[in-house]
Amino acid sequence: MARKTATGEEAAAIAAAVARFEAELAAVPAAPEQTYGAWQRVALLEGVSAKETLQDPQGGARWQS
Repeated sequence: MARKTATGEEAAAIAAAVARFEAELAAVPAAPEQTYGAWQRVALLEGVSAKETLQDPQGGARWQS
């Protein structure tokens, strides 16, 4: 019994079908977790808290830092 091999066009079609299948069904990669250095984290927290309205410790008027 003789074995028949695929032609170049058939092999290319099979390779394209496999690549398309992998692209359509591949899992979506998770977004990388954003990390901050210690100094950057402190600066971000300080910037956010600067927007809050604060009460004067001696009972004076409210002010914004």
